[in-house]
Amino acid sequence: MERPRSRKVAVVSIYAALYASITLVEAFATGPLAFGPVQVRISDALLPTCAATGPPAAMGLALGCVVANALTTGSPIDVVLGSIANLLAGYASWRLRRRHVLIPALASAFIVTAIVASYLPLLFNVPWPLSYVGVLGGELIACVVIGAPLTKKLQGALGPNLSRWAARG
Repeated sequence: MERPRSRKVAVVSIYAALYASITLVEAFATGPLAFGPVQVRISDALLPTCAATGPPAAMGLALGCVVANALTTGSPIDVVLGSIANLLAGYASWRLRRRHVLIPALASAFIVTAIVASYLPLLFNVPWPLSYVGVLGGELIACVVIGAPLTKKLQGALGPNLSRWAARG
């Protein structure tokens, strides 16, 4: 018999580790492309997958963002607000799970853009419009171009048990 609490802890841990490690590797390889005013954070492709894996995945993505942002920018604003953005985007993806896969992906991209692009000009000396355009472009690449197909594959892998598995999340 599966213990739901154990599964939740495992999902949180896996998503946190994936998010943090992907972000840190990207930051090491590309520098500010992972955390600057114009960013394509590849790890954000995991946000729409919460549609398949549920709220524990959203919690894991928020925790992974805490780690990644603390080790890249080190800004308390980025650590707190970036993590809240991921939590809200992941949760919104889960709530929109019954819609076409593009809906959770677009919701994730817009939520992260609305929050992150609002505070990046405080961390980097860039105009607000550039911040919104730069973050939205990157989020669309991460969430829609990469994340939507990833979500579709994950939904296919979980198959007919998807709704029960995610609902218990």
